[in-house]
Amino acid sequence: MAEFSLPKNSKIQPGRHYPAKGAKNPRTFRIYRWSPDDGQNPRIDTYEVDLAACGPMVLDALLKIKNEIDPTLTLRRSCREGICGSCAMNIDGTNTLACTRAISECASGDVKIYPLPHMPVVKDLVPDLTHFYAQFASIKPWLSTQSPAPARERLQSPEERKKLDGLYECILCACCSTSCPSYWWNGDKYLGPAILLQAYRWIVDSRDEATGERLDDLEDPFKLYRCHTIMNCTRTCPKGLNPAKAIAEIKKLMVERRSA
Repeated sequence: MAEFSLPKNSKIQPGRHYPAKGAKNPRTFRIYRWSPDDGQNPRIDTYEVDLAACGPMVLDALLKIKNEIDPTLTLRRSCREGICGSCAMNIDGTNTLACTRAISECASGDVKIYPLPHMPVVKDLVPDLTHFYAQFASIKPWLSTQSPAPARERLQSPEERKKLDGLYECILCACCSTSCPSYWWNGDKYLGPAILLQAYRWIVDSRDEATGERLDDLEDPFKLYRCHTIMNCTRTCPKGLNPAKAIAEIKKLMVERRSA
């Protein structure tokens, strides 16, 4: 039987405990901590937060910890409305947005918070999304046309516009891609569910005139076809989108054009 062990400096160690004194409604948060500056192993710090003096969302608790308990905690956040995707992280084993995940929705017991899985960590809860954004740029996420620009705008019928529903709402939070085992295994070549959903958004846009080129670019053993329909992407999407369906539709278009 093969045995595997993590590198010494990657093993998570017990961390610090920050008790809440005189809390009326305490809740414990166990948070992943790691800094590239101190040469130490990652650790799990434990914070007790008084929910009686805290907002309802996990992000509220994280900001309370950072502002009132431990200013060294590092995380990304911006809009607080589920629009920017900055605060994507793994909460209680699910990739989601801290700003839209209510503390009351977390399982009983300690709330466990980690950075998005299978991404290099910049610090604490901040993943390095450099490769993810490079993959997004590779699909040319903009309208590509050859015909002369109209005087005012390129029009769509209501039916054509409706095809973009469930696609344009993607906020590139990376929750789906980082929940996908195929992306964990082949993330260097496989584009992953988030980027493929974005690719499909431009493929089906009636105003775009580069459908053939876009499909040609995805005709690759890894970029598209590493999807094994595991469905983690759809289950975890905080916006309720269906990346797996978008990927299936791209594959369908590939088959249709081969048989045409």
